[in-house]
Amino acid sequence: MGIYTATEIMALSAGRLVHNGDILFAGTGLSMLAATVAKRIHAPESVVFFETGGIDPRLEELPLTVADPRVMVGSAVNSGLADALSLLGHPKLKTIAFLGAAQIDCYGNLNSTLLGTYEHPEQRFPGSGGACDAASMAYGVIIFMQHQRRRFVEKLDYFTSPGWLEGGDARRRAGFLRGGPIAVVTNLGVMKFHEQTKRMYLETYYPFTDPEKIVAETGFPLDVSFATVAIPPSDEELAVLRQTVDPQRLILGPPAVDPA
Repeated sequence: MGIYTATEIMALSAGRLVHNGDILFAGTGLSMLAATVAKRIHAPESVVFFETGGIDPRLEELPLTVADPRVMVGSAVNSGLADALSLLGHPKLKTIAFLGAAQIDCYGNLNSTLLGTYEHPEQRFPGSGGACDAASMAYGVIIFMQHQRRRFVEKLDYFTSPGWLEGGDARRRAGFLRGGPIAVVTNLGVMKFHEQTKRMYLETYYPFTDPEKIVAETGFPLDVSFATVAIPPSDEELAVLRQTVDPQRLILGPPAVDPA
């Protein structure tokens, strides 16, 4: 097994959560990379689509954004936003949305709007875009985050997209017929949610970190009693990721350096 970066194991860890038959709603950046990884390695019979209307493209080259013309190359359908959102919320399809955010709480609720108060923001972000629609309508959501205390917070500065709300059956009581976060994939490990309470817990941590470090970087109590070490990327996974999915390292970034 070779050395690898945190971005590489994040993309591969997310791809392992996908199964054949899943319909993947991909955004820009790491979510684009993870969806392509899932299609190329872990779930070749999955279908990737984008909010700009490219449905099931060949993905021979990694698009840089959802507006990149490469999301349309070899696609089954070249459509638009309305059709993409209709597909996202189709009750008979297992659509999984890949999302990122600036903040997340223990129930997977997301903030991608601002820090501070709405009237006096310290920093503004791009906002919801299609994130609230995806978090509300998709069968499930996989979230990408950098694992830092300022991002994993007890209370969001702004509530952009719904996760499990207050936990338990709160999401269903609020009228959401399906959906909710499946996992949170970070640069330190993979978090999931307790079946009953819907509170986040650590499922796996990467070989280069440990549960104590992850707890220290989390701004709320995190259950680590179930945690196990993640399976490192295989040589085959790394080869496909580096040579086929993103050979120019446009999203992967600089390669890992052997400390020896």
